Amino acid sequence: MTEEEKQKRGIQDRKFYAAEQEAKFEKKGLAVHTPQTEHPSYKLAFQDKDFLLREELRPVRFQLELLKPEMILDEAGVGSTLVMYGSARIPPPEAAETALEGAKDLPEEDRKVVESLVAKSKYYAEALKLAKLATEKSIIENGKRQFVVCSGGGPSIMEAANRGASEAGGESIGLNIILPHEQAPNQYVTPYLSLNFHYFALRKMHFLLRARAVAVFPGGFGTFDEFFELLTLIQTGKMKPIPILLFGKDFWTRVVNFEAIAEEGTISKKDLELFRWCETAEEAWEYLCDFYNLGC
Repeated sequence: MTEEEKQKRGIQDRKFYAAEQEAKFEKKGLAVHTPQTEHPSYKLAFQDKDFLLREELRPVRFQLELLKPEMILDEAGVGSTLVMYGSARIPPPEAAETALEGAKDLPEEDRKVVESLVAKSKYYAEALKLAKLATEKSIIENGKRQFVVCSGGGPSIMEAANRGASEAGGESIGLNIILPHEQAPNQYVTPYLSLNFHYFALRKMHFLLRARAVAVFPGGFGTFDEFFELLTLIQTGKMKPIPILLFGKDFWTRVVNFEAIAEEGTISKKDLELFRWCETAEEAWEYLCDFYNLGC
């Protein structure tokens, strides 16, 4: 008996062909052109894109969108993440002067908007510094990388997060979302950790599955959505407390009256302790280290 024959009879050997092998067999079969092989119903289910995109297959697509990123991050050795939320519109400090120059001839209302965004460019710088700090520490526990920087993968504050990790010589994650208008990953996301989502719900789930700290910078509806959902998960006990580092007290207290919500009784005064006010990357990182007794 040859070695190959022995292997075929091995107890531990696989007795069914893997899906990848079956797909190759199917491809060979397509060389035979008959009404049966030409019909869409003949395609293997997992290779039939039209079938996978049917309305009835939504639960399967949910499962796939949950599983693929989980497998990629697990294989990459990502144990935990430092998630960074924030605006897609705040310019980097180096673009501030150009933005102001371009706004000179705009109507007053539009010019004020540009000036307001430029004033927030300092948060781009702080997001970049925080990402650098976390990446430079290179904390490893149980053989896994901890506090790997994770952003929404887009521009502005998200770009600052990935850029900071890149400038520190490390890798970072970008969780992009398919939108009607064009959105591409920023150039600083580590390519094999650049993930794309169809479902907002699954994307938000992946933001928090590995999150051990979340830094929230001034932003719009998306930032509000992610921030308040995180607060709700911790407030209701669905998620254990983690450091929520809220940057930009002037911005947040102007657009959200947290004290008034507590005074109205719709949240507890103690709920205002769920997040920590921050203005600099250094104080945010110090709080995170104290929270987890990291001694850094």
